[in-house]
Amino acid sequence: MSELTEKAEKLDAGDELAGKRAEFVLDGPEGAVYLDGNSLGALPVAVPGRVADVVGRQWGEMRIRSWTESGWWTAPERIGDRIAPLVGAAPGQIVVGDSTSVNVFKALVGAVRLAQETGPGRDEILVDATTFPTDGYIAGSAARMTGCTLHPVEPSEVPGALGERTAAVLLNHVDYRTGRLHDLPSLTAAVHAAGAYAVWDLCHSAGALPVGLDEHGVDLAVGCTYKYLNGGPGSPAYLYVRADLQDRFDSPLPGWNSHAEPFGMRSEYAPAEGAVRGRVGTPDILSMLALEAALEVWDGVTVEAVRAKSLALTDFFLECVGEYVPEGRVECLTPLPHGERGSQVALRCADAGPVMQRLIERGVVGDFRHPDVLRFGFTPLYVGFADVERAARVLAEELG
Repeated sequence: MSELTEKAEKLDAGDELAGKRAEFVLDGPEGAVYLDGNSLGALPVAVPGRVADVVGRQWGEMRIRSWTESGWWTAPERIGDRIAPLVGAAPGQIVVGDSTSVNVFKALVGAVRLAQETGPGRDEILVDATTFPTDGYIAGSAARMTGCTLHPVEPSEVPGALGERTAAVLLNHVDYRTGRLHDLPSLTAAVHAAGAYAVWDLCHSAGALPVGLDEHGVDLAVGCTYKYLNGGPGSPAYLYVRADLQDRFDSPLPGWNSHAEPFGMRSEYAPAEGAVRGRVGTPDILSMLALEAALEVWDGVTVEAVRAKSLALTDFFLECVGEYVPEGRVECLTPLPHGERGSQVALRCADAGPVMQRLIERGVVGDFRHPDVLRFGFTPLYVGFADVERAARVLAEELG
């Protein structure tokens, strides 16, 4: 037994979150090591039974009564309140529904409209130049819709790019390719000092590390639920609008679900109060309630404990890679300082695509990002230290 194998055993023995692994559907000790939870989280064991109940009893037997008797109508806000503590938000500020892309559009256009209420000369949107492509596409459309110009800017350069014309800034908390964690508190403060509004994409941070939306005064935020929140493929995203902005939030997608009297069927739109204002149309109940069941794995878990284990897992992976992988075969793109690291490790590798395919065939499941990045995600609720050691060892064998 190698020293790193022994170290993995000791780390697993002292892991306070180790018991959570049993709450997920995973392969046995000789099965796959799943390091792609930053793309699609593993299935919580409670979800299939809950979905069967929703389909068979709530839909099959109760039918239309379930909108009230089974709580379908209030699910978007109820589940939003369940997500709230995971991103540092008080209740009543998050609504669940629609996709991340749709919520980015709502949030960014809403932010520009807020800025232009008091500053008609604010006609500029800054967008993270390293963003996931969809965010950039949405930002471009939002700019055209609101008469703004769009300026892609590296997150570190945002403070210097802000000005009196800036209306809103769209940033990613964690870079989806490299795993770099951006400084949400200081960047939000800089945006506010310029009189603009900050919109944060939390897709790669919610459920992996503390966010502190309320603490840091974030204006609006969006995120998906199928990564570290394990809601399932295509599970609904969420929208956060800070409480003191909700009565001024003007969604570009007003729907009957966000109307003050949704069943009044009035021709004139009157927005509802609170987080409900972020809704649009009929919620996707099957995936919504699957998500609600998935979030039960967070019972008794703090985000701080998850963050501590995340950093320990990524530290150990980098240690194992450094020990096992031949020198010069990979380059780490993920920052080493804890304050700059999300919950993934990205390694540059000349033949990354074929290498990742071979890793998957051998039971180490990460993913490949064009053109040369091996990406490994570490979900602390179900990834262990023995998984990490095995993944690095197999990687070394494939690169040796």
